[in-house]
Amino acid sequence: MDLVRSLLSRMVAMFQRRRLDASLDEELRVHIDLAIEEQMRRGVPEAEARRLALREFGGVTQVRETYREQRGLPLIEQIRRDIRYGIFQLWKSPGFALTAILTLALGVGANTTVFSMINGLLLRPLPVPESDRLAVVGMQFGAPNPNYSFPEPLFRAFERRHGAFSTTFAFNHTTFQVKSGASTENIQGQYVSGGFFDALRTVPMLGRTLNAQDDRKGGDSAGFAAVISETLWENRYHRDPAILGQRIVIDNVAFTIVGVMPRSFFGADPLQRPQFFVPLADEEVLAGERSLVKFGHRAWWLNVMGRLAPGATLEQASKEVGAAEGAVLREAVQDADWIKRTEQERHIRFFAEPGSTGFTYIRLNFRKPLMAVFAMCGGILLLACMNLASLLMARGTARQKELATRMALGATRRRLIQQLMIEGLLLGVTGTIAGLALAPAVSHLLVAVLLSGHQQAHLDTSLDWRVFAFASATAVLATLLFALVPAIKATSRNLMERMKDGQNATRTIDRSGILPRVLMGAEVGVALLLVVGAGLIATSLVRLYHDGMGFDPRGLENIEFSMENSGLKGDALMSFYREMGQRLSHAPGVTSVSYELMTPLIGYQWDEDYNDTRGAVHDTFMNSVAPAYFSTMRIPLLAGRDFTWDDTPSVGKKLILNQTAAGQLFPDGPALGRTIRHEERKKLEVYEVVGIVGDAKYADIHSVAPPTGYVPMPQNDFVQSASFVAVVRTNGSTGSLMGTARAITAQMAPQVPVPEVTSMEKIIDDAMGPERMMTLLAVFFAVCALVVTAIGLYGTLAYATARRTTEIGIRMALGAKRSQVVAMVFGQNLWVVMGGTVVGLAAALLVTRALASFLFSTSAHDPWVIAASICALGLAACAASLLPALRAARIEPMAAIRCE
Repeated sequence: MDLVRSLLSRMVAMFQRRRLDASLDEELRVHIDLAIEEQMRRGVPEAEARRLALREFGGVTQVRETYREQRGLPLIEQIRRDIRYGIFQLWKSPGFALTAILTLALGVGANTTVFSMINGLLLRPLPVPESDRLAVVGMQFGAPNPNYSFPEPLFRAFERRHGAFSTTFAFNHTTFQVKSGASTENIQGQYVSGGFFDALRTVPMLGRTLNAQDDRKGGDSAGFAAVISETLWENRYHRDPAILGQRIVIDNVAFTIVGVMPRSFFGADPLQRPQFFVPLADEEVLAGERSLVKFGHRAWWLNVMGRLAPGATLEQASKEVGAAEGAVLREAVQDADWIKRTEQERHIRFFAEPGSTGFTYIRLNFRKPLMAVFAMCGGILLLACMNLASLLMARGTARQKELATRMALGATRRRLIQQLMIEGLLLGVTGTIAGLALAPAVSHLLVAVLLSGHQQAHLDTSLDWRVFAFASATAVLATLLFALVPAIKATSRNLMERMKDGQNATRTIDRSGILPRVLMGAEVGVALLLVVGAGLIATSLVRLYHDGMGFDPRGLENIEFSMENSGLKGDALMSFYREMGQRLSHAPGVTSVSYELMTPLIGYQWDEDYNDTRGAVHDTFMNSVAPAYFSTMRIPLLAGRDFTWDDTPSVGKKLILNQTAAGQLFPDGPALGRTIRHEERKKLEVYEVVGIVGDAKYADIHSVAPPTGYVPMPQNDFVQSASFVAVVRTNGSTGSLMGTARAITAQMAPQVPVPEVTSMEKIIDDAMGPERMMTLLAVFFAVCALVVTAIGLYGTLAYATARRTTEIGIRMALGAKRSQVVAMVFGQNLWVVMGGTVVGLAAALLVTRALASFLFSTSAHDPWVIAASICALGLAACAASLLPALRAARIEPMAAIRCE
């Protein structure tokens, strides 16, 4: 109890310091005055009485300090005084303080920025109750990478099972056409299964959520139901309190609004903000001929998650879905041949993994690049710390007399180390605050690059407690890295030796300069490692751009039409496209026009299985194209002919193969003119191969072109109301193309939404989003590494040259030429850079192997990239050494000697 009372008393005293000091001074004054009066009563003169009284009392200052230590918290008082002294020291050296803070801001800011992106994409849990009980269901399906897309029958088989999952649900993000007055607009929404809202457990603002009764064909007894978001309720319905029961027309189907979800709820995909939710069972009604539900087990499009049952673990759930794979397949798929082939050749295996952060495919694409960039950020922070450690060592040597004087006055070594560490902490905290201030703006720029190909995606990179905790831990770690060793080193020598040391202590200073040079050598090595890594990634991106896609993307524009609800089908639809193409071909700058069903590199694909002449089955990528497609895309026609508008169903099925497909399907001879049989939706079709074209990339820009077959657009009979994409070749002038496309569409089909125009080069840029992001960041960090290293080399060399002023003056007085002085100063950095380059080169040869999975047509040990990196580092070192060397050459010998 006494201890608590004493502690409280000391804490109160800390906040009443001025009043207590004034009271103490008054008490001391009264005490001394009484002593003086006592002496004067004895007949001693006043001046002598004062001297005797003060001598009898002792040191007033010491008494005052002793009293202060007894009344307050000494450690806190010390830290407070050290902070004030540290601020004063940094204020006296604004150049050093600014350089240190900017260096740290760069290192901490870069790490915090990338971590905030990792936090938003990989770590932040969904804002739903008990998100840690959610799990994502995936599968291994004939490829090393897991697959997270399920066909509708497979999901329904999972949905009917109950065990480790209390609820299983599926969802898919889609753009819908929503009636708005006389026109329609594209709005983002989601198909969700009946268990979606039950599993996510978020209470609606108004009305109710969708349930299993809504997720039935035809909806419940009240018709089709939809739940809208608070954003749509506000923007479209102006927060109408009578919104429940109103109709919303989606893809020409009327839905009844039964609930409004709060703005914080966005479902299970953290990157999407759907404006409304409709039952999965209504997909057949909304999509019509393009229904993916109708495609059954051939359409892989649903993401599946589940909520663990009470008491169940994720391991149990994973084992359960893994053990049920055979039963699930046989329950969901009626095609026995497909099941047999899948089990024998693709080795399907289901599993469950943590789902607290939801699921998005973008996460799979950017996980590895973000981690690689994060490692580069760690390299930048390490560089910054080594740089600051070198500068602090130089600064500590310059403050030797000050430190020695303080030790002579009674300061302990621990106290001096504490003082120097607090100065370092001040730099660390200030640099961290500056880095945190920069992080939001930089992260927004990076997110714009990361999501450039996903216009509707939204990544929340706001600063939350994880980011602040990371930044705080980074600041503490950085402070320990750059401040502790210089503080120990600066206080390690004998006091008297320091008092005797003057500017003649060159030999001692030379010895003390070994560690900073070692640090600078290591800094050069790390910088070379980052520059080599950035060079390899940038070279890979350039080669990826310039390696043939199989077609020429320059001057190629894609105009996407949404024809699902146009009312046009079959021949009428073909006539519309044909006339549209003719009108577009007369637009300014347009040289040719064609159509395609599958646009290359946007992520969608259509596969069919074909038997070759020996009976083996081959998975073939398919596309449906119009006449002049290959000349418009500049895909070479190697043999045979192109399609014509006369290739209708009445003349028999026609097929054009690329080189790879022709070689696979006809291994025993030329494919041109031969036929191939294919069972399509239980109907045997015979295709005649009428042409062979060059290979072109469609599904993945990083892989070789797949075996591909092309069918003529008029024979695309399974999608009677398909939306094709116009492929327009221009001569580079595309300014009026958008306006022309809109005007022609408005004239020919005013009920169709405004078409969207996208350049092929932009699609390629989007397809290479991870590589572009990595390259931009890697080059940025490499430039930062060169700048930070140059600053470190300059600072260390400038300090060392200044300390050698007398020595250099004596050398010049004894006959040394200015060129020899320049060479001597340059030589100091030369050896540091050479040593660091050797170490960095060895590290690069070992570490860059980890980048192999990110490189395309580029060796991890590319000699040209390594040579260019060494040259760039050498130039930065020369630039950093030039100014100190020129200053040394301008030293006047007599002035330097007189100064000494």
